[in-house]
Amino acid sequence: MSMKKIRNMEEFSAVSGISRPTVSKYFNDPESVRKTTRAKIEKAIEEHDYRPNIFAMNQNRKLTKNVGIVVPLLTDPYFAEIARNLEQRCIDAGYRPTLFSAHGDPAFEVEVLDTLRSMKPAGVLLAPLGRASDRVALEKFCDDVPTLIFDSSVDELGLAFVGSDNVQFTSHITDYLCRTGEAPCFFEMKTPANPNAHRRRQAYLSAMEAFGYTPQVISVDGEGWGFEEIGRLGGHDALANRRFGTNTILCSNDRLAIGLLTACYERNVTVGRGPDCAIRVAGQDGHPHSRYTCPPLTTISHDYDAVSKHAADALFEAIDGTISPWKSTRIQGKLVLRDSA
Repeated sequence: MSMKKIRNMEEFSAVSGISRPTVSKYFNDPESVRKTTRAKIEKAIEEHDYRPNIFAMNQNRKLTKNVGIVVPLLTDPYFAEIARNLEQRCIDAGYRPTLFSAHGDPAFEVEVLDTLRSMKPAGVLLAPLGRASDRVALEKFCDDVPTLIFDSSVDELGLAFVGSDNVQFTSHITDYLCRTGEAPCFFEMKTPANPNAHRRRQAYLSAMEAFGYTPQVISVDGEGWGFEEIGRLGGHDALANRRFGTNTILCSNDRLAIGLLTACYERNVTVGRGPDCAIRVAGQDGHPHSRYTCPPLTTISHDYDAVSKHAADALFEAIDGTISPWKSTRIQGKLVLRDSA
């Protein structure tokens, strides 16, 4: 028998060599796992003298096996991809995920939360609208339902926060652009829908100053989530009025960059790293289609797998009865070099 006291399913999973979702499925329904896996788990239970938190499990069995996943806009490729990852992790852990989109509307976000509350879910993975969210409604929901906040942090609500490190995102790609050509200007929306845009703008300003360059921000008109068209129209205006003071443009996100690439094509402005190219364009996010733009877009990508794994694991631990102090986990981005910059 092991002398080490196993405190929760996460530790039992680690010492037994059995995945945590499989362990969770076994303790909820031993018949739900294969016979050979069941025998391995039961041997590990005896060896480590492990007993799960029966009170927490009984509480969980009073709930449905539903897990809600809420994103600001499901048609946004980033949120579609992260939701797909989270959905699969819930299924693998024996839960039934239900996916909701707030459609970029604060009032509809509240309606979604009310619908979820009535479903009595085991837990919720929520990417809130951020500054636009109804703060009171959000706080009340997090008090009522085990909720893991991801992508956009709202104070210290919920069980914890998991998202990308937007400061590292922008600092890292700004450093790359400064080292490989003219220092970049920053192309953004005046009124961005996603609150992470503000963090990226500030990170760009700080990075440029740290590198000894004068920052230049080009803010274009446009509201809502139609980023590509906003980038296209704003790009036309900036190019026509010579607003870009450098031949390198860092966009606040990949979708704006895709719109800018279209504007460049329509104005016969060549984009890329070659000697015959007029400007370099880079984005941020790792948009699933950024590989297929013309030219392919240089970007800094979310680590979709790491963000979804940290978020799902933190929620599953809480559902299993292991409640840790609130903390923020921010995952660094990965630089993806392509022909546009």
